[in-house]
Amino acid sequence: MEPLITHSGAVIPLDKENVDTDQIIPKQFLKRIERSGFGQFLFYDWRFDEKGKPMEEFALNAPKYQGASILLARKNFGCGSSREHAPWALLDYGIKVLIAPTFADIFYNNCFKNGILPITLKEEEVEELFVLAQINHLELTIDLESQEIRVENSILHFDTDPYRKEMLLKGLDDIGLTEMYENQIAEFEKNHY
Repeated sequence: MEPLITHSGAVIPLDKENVDTDQIIPKQFLKRIERSGFGQFLFYDWRFDEKGKPMEEFALNAPKYQGASILLARKNFGCGSSREHAPWALLDYGIKVLIAPTFADIFYNNCFKNGILPITLKEEEVEELFVLAQINHLELTIDLESQEIRVENSILHFDTDPYRKEMLLKGLDDIGLTEMYENQIAEFEKNHY
């Protein structure tokens, strides 16, 4: 995983509540065995019609949001089944940061484990960001170390679990953390088996 210390990017406003993982990555695309290649299917049923043609009214298809890496959503984002493919699809599409008032627990944990920073803000703060995003092209800078979002001339603060924060700052997943102790593990096995 790549470390996430600061991130600047454009915002895609997804003005929907209770977005479930089957909408994030529909079940028919879960046949892949690797973590990559899911981005093309992100929000497939909302992005494309029955013939596979992009639906212009969906935010991800709007030219002004192409290349955006921060997704702004409403409450309970990532609800539904616990598929890890949902953060894989978001990350493969280019999303590095999610902002919403609430996230489903398992999805929230899976985001951290896959290098995505999910940020919870108060509903009124999320609403302010939606207003700004709808007025014009909104760029944000996320500073994970100071737990700040820089937006235009103001700063929003957010909380993150210290352990998860450290893992993202160092670009570590569970496997990477274990590999840091490879020598100690080998020494233990040598002396105890």
